Amino acid sequence: MTDRNFTTSRVSTQLLKTTRRQWLAGTAASVLALASGQLQAQPSNGAQRVLRVGHQKGWLSILKNRGTLEKRLTPLGVSVRWVEFNAGPVQLEALNVGSIDFGDVGEAPPIFAQAAGAPLVYAGATVARPGLEAVIVPKGSAIRSVADLKGKRIAYNKGSNVHYFLVKLLEKHGLKYGDVQSVFLAPADARAAFEKGSVDAWVIWDPFLAAAQKTLDARLLADAKGVVNNRAYYFTSRDFASRNADVLRIAIEEIAVIDKWASKNQKAAAAELSQILGLDTTVTELYLSRAEFGTQAVNGEILAEQQKIADTFFDLKLIPKKLNLLHAAPVDFLASR
Repeated sequence: MTDRNFTTSRVSTQLLKTTRRQWLAGTAASVLALASGQLQAQPSNGAQRVLRVGHQKGWLSILKNRGTLEKRLTPLGVSVRWVEFNAGPVQLEALNVGSIDFGDVGEAPPIFAQAAGAPLVYAGATVARPGLEAVIVPKGSAIRSVADLKGKRIAYNKGSNVHYFLVKLLEKHGLKYGDVQSVFLAPADARAAFEKGSVDAWVIWDPFLAAAQKTLDARLLADAKGVVNNRAYYFTSRDFASRNADVLRIAIEEIAVIDKWASKNQKAAAAELSQILGLDTTVTELYLSRAEFGTQAVNGEILAEQQKIADTFFDLKLIPKKLNLLHAAPVDFLASR
């Protein structure tokens, strides 16, 4: 592309092009394809193993582009198949029907998948990244503190990581969840409502957050520091984990290599990510400037964080039953040598 200017139009047509209607259509199409077996692994011989990686445009795309995972796994007779999705819930549906083996997702979608009975195992987690989600308001807004949000219209994605963040942020500042007017909107619709002034605030994550700051001059009211940890997770199925611990260990190790490189080469990482996401580098540079880098095993403490999210979503009646996440007890693939 010759024009790298980051405009509102560019945001709308690239990063934010998926409206709720499009997302639902994409979900239905993906599930139909999965159910018909179009994405099922087809190894060339009975002895060869296949790692089917589900991913969204983002961090795992860097690993895909570099081909280092394939180089590590080829000597073991393991091939890699990449399947791109437009949202985390679709990835987890693919896992549930047995069409992918591994993927990355935010902290909220696994809770819904587990509530639906998906055979999910947490294969790894990022370090805490509370700086990557925040409440933003228009630059000239009279809202100056979290307490000022009382009675205001707040846009955010229902059942997402920022939904949980908002609940805990309000609690920390002496407000109840019902003290604000929730406006459930997907990022594309939320941005449009924020830009038009139809809502008073927007709770959002990066890189949407950085894009709003750079292109809409939005003001950051409060991020998640000191409120929630905001991790992302790498997941697999219990069946795949039981048969392929060596493959999963290598996958987590190669992701950790990318993390380590990015932590020491943020400008280069921002440039690479800008190409993947179709964003101006000023946006990805802001995004990565507040990121924490690192991959770790999912221990009992981290799993307890997920349990708190599950309990909160149950109390909000977002999931139909109370979960005990011990059945999703993780395996430390980094230690499986």
